Amino acid sequence: MQSMKVVDFMNRHPAVFTADLPIEVAVERLVQSRQRGGPVVDEKRRVIGFISEQDCLAAMLRDTYHKELSANVGDCMYQGEVLSVFANETITDVAQRMDAKKPKVYPVLDDDNRQLVGVITRTDVLAAIDSYFKDSYRQR
Repeated sequence: MQSMKVVDFMNRHPAVFTADLPIEVAVERLVQSRQRGGPVVDEKRRVIGFISEQDCLAAMLRDTYHKELSANVGDCMYQGEVLSVFANETITDVAQRMDAKKPKVYPVLDDDNRQLVGVITRTDVLAAIDSYFKDSYRQR
């Protein structure tokens, strides 16, 4: 299983956001992509934050209640250290980090310049492990 790498199972075309994007557009992207959240990037595709469904829901409810103008992603996103993985990490290493207290979606960074190259979810990791075991069963 050590030969299974994140790069082989990640989503290479995830929903990605910028800080100035209106929250309504972010929600539309999340709904269409069926992602639970996604990385917020700067102009060099470096991860600067993360926006989740929960963040969007809270912002939209607040804006509706107060009848205010729409917020931007930058107003609502998580701005602390975003837990990320590298494209060449093993699926096993990532799976061990994905416990109940951690994110369900991890930005995947290029090993060299730390730019966003995709995302990987718990479902992706689970599918990778499942495919490994299915291959093992077939070889018996």
